[in-house]
Amino acid sequence: MNPVAMGILLAVAWSAFFWSVARRFKLMLVGKPEMRWDRPWERLVGTVKFAFAQWKMPRYPLTGLAHMAIFWGFLVLLVRSLILWGRGFSPDFDLWFLGLDNVVGKLYSALKDVVAVGVFVAASVALVNRVVVRPKRMTQSFEAVLILLIIIVMMVADVLYDASEITLRHLAAGSPVLFHKSEPAGSLLAMALGPLHLSTDTLHALVHVGFWTHSTLVLLFLNLLPYGKHFHVVTSIPNVFFRDLRPHGRLVPIPDIENQEVFGASKITDFSWKAILDLYSCTECGRCTDRCPANRTGKKLSPKEITLHLRDNLKARAPELIGDVESGKPTSEPAHEEPAGEQPKIAAEVLVPDVIEPDVLWACTTCRACENECPVFISYVDKIVEMRRNLVLERGEVPSLLANALRGVETNSNPWNISAMDRAKWAEGLDVPTMAETEGKDIDFLLWVGCAASFDDRAKKIARATVHLLRKAGVSFAILGEEEACTGDIARRAGNEYLFQMLAQQNVETLNKYKVRRIITVCPHCYNTLANEYPDFGGYYRVISHGQFLAQLLREGKLKPEKKLGGRVAFHDSCYLGRYNEIYEEPREVLRAAGVEVLEAPEHHDRGLCCGAGGAQYFMEEQTPDRMNVRRTEQLLATEARTIASACPFCMTMLTDGLKAKNLEEEIRQLDIAEILLEACGGAPKPAAADAPTGTEDSAPAQA
Repeated sequence: MNPVAMGILLAVAWSAFFWSVARRFKLMLVGKPEMRWDRPWERLVGTVKFAFAQWKMPRYPLTGLAHMAIFWGFLVLLVRSLILWGRGFSPDFDLWFLGLDNVVGKLYSALKDVVAVGVFVAASVALVNRVVVRPKRMTQSFEAVLILLIIIVMMVADVLYDASEITLRHLAAGSPVLFHKSEPAGSLLAMALGPLHLSTDTLHALVHVGFWTHSTLVLLFLNLLPYGKHFHVVTSIPNVFFRDLRPHGRLVPIPDIENQEVFGASKITDFSWKAILDLYSCTECGRCTDRCPANRTGKKLSPKEITLHLRDNLKARAPELIGDVESGKPTSEPAHEEPAGEQPKIAAEVLVPDVIEPDVLWACTTCRACENECPVFISYVDKIVEMRRNLVLERGEVPSLLANALRGVETNSNPWNISAMDRAKWAEGLDVPTMAETEGKDIDFLLWVGCAASFDDRAKKIARATVHLLRKAGVSFAILGEEEACTGDIARRAGNEYLFQMLAQQNVETLNKYKVRRIITVCPHCYNTLANEYPDFGGYYRVISHGQFLAQLLREGKLKPEKKLGGRVAFHDSCYLGRYNEIYEEPREVLRAAGVEVLEAPEHHDRGLCCGAGGAQYFMEEQTPDRMNVRRTEQLLATEARTIASACPFCMTMLTDGLKAKNLEEEIRQLDIAEILLEACGGAPKPAAADAPTGTEDSAPAQA
């Protein structure tokens, strides 16, 4: 080959690549500092599993497997590229140990040929999917098609190079071309070229075409990476390594909130360097948007588009943020000067509404379906909440219905704005002790009731059923009563971090005053906040959801169902139990113990569709007629079950409303798992007439 040409090609291509990557790295560092290198072994294991083993890819089987084949193929073929670049200087270069004169070289050669064919097929499948099938979730772009064409041509060029060399060798030896196990693809193509009786000059030309096409295209591919979505080839592995290892349900607090000057994210530099690495790592596959319940019901929210809009904003502001390299402008200089007397424009400076519409942010239920699906661990909920924080705390822009709920939380420690003195009325007639009444006594558990089960008439039955089951199991427990306040979940997800921290500190002070160590919850949102977020405020407790605890009591024999209810029950996974805290099996275990057949909706477990209540959405109006709760109800009804079960009071309300929308509230029951188990355990004890709470039933027959 030509050492001078190869030397120039490599020097120019690699210099340009490192220059581009350095500029992207410099731009990433405009983000705020964030520590993401703790627990290195766990990070490394996760990187092997999710980045190299591509663990999440098969969740979309066809395109996922195609991507896996291309990724693994490039890892194998990277060695081939090194060999070819070396042959530009020395025709016999084989990386010192991969020649066909030894076993290792023959094995690699055979593997390389098989992989090249596999990558060709996988890239062709991906190309057809992108050009012909055109799934809605994917961003259609010339860049993506060009990259796939480059990959396909590279694979053809590689096999053509081998086939031409094999043919030349056999011509020189005067022997016919035969199939070689060490060069399967190359020898097969050489056999196909045989009948053409190509001349030696033509074969030499084909060797050069194959060689230079592969050697050049891989460098062209390399230099295209920093300027488009395929930069994820460089950044996705680091992005997986630096993923958030904190509990899924934990949002990072605003430190020293009393002395903050800026709240949340109003411009791109308010995000961390890791958030910017997220933007670089987006593959534009659209899996996040495809699973987003808001997007699927016609809302403006698309997690993918949020990432792309933020990335576009970052790139547009690059000259201003890191200096114009060509003109030598320093970072401190403005990107442009405004005419005298005019105010500087803030387009592309204020994220909301200039880059992201407010309706996009307020449509999010924080269900984590997007994050759960992303193969490279891009986060979305934290970015959305950061922008909400800026809207709420700095600009005072809150949807009116949500503002009413937040005022209720601030005034009476509950979003319904019912007097805090009524918080324990749900327990009338049950003789449930409070922590204040049992102070100094040995109480094993605190039952954290939550706002929904304290104030919502239907949700109160969940708390009452749980109390009856705890009594049947002989569990020692108490409640806080009027001392319990909202955990602050809706305030935090709505962006009112100040209100959340106030509530968190108040509740932690109360819990620590009574030396509480173990807490049972009936609300997944309370569970998540107490277990994952209160430790940031000095609240360290062993928190267990009522579904987990009931399953434990059943396993220990402390709860023994008296009858098998029979029938079929469809179970709905709460996002804050499931995707946030990976609690899937215990609620189903409770239902099976009650003697019912548990049916699964088309989307279940970590792909269960959100009911639409999370992220403070329960206290807002949906933006489109197509409602998430109705869509989820339809999925559950598709099982043909006569009962729908849940383990969250907010999910219960949303699904009940979904049944009403379908005019099926009289035909299909919607019950909590505790209510169903209580029925199997003989129901609630019959209170004396004088003690019966007015207008409240302790249990409802499952009628499964």
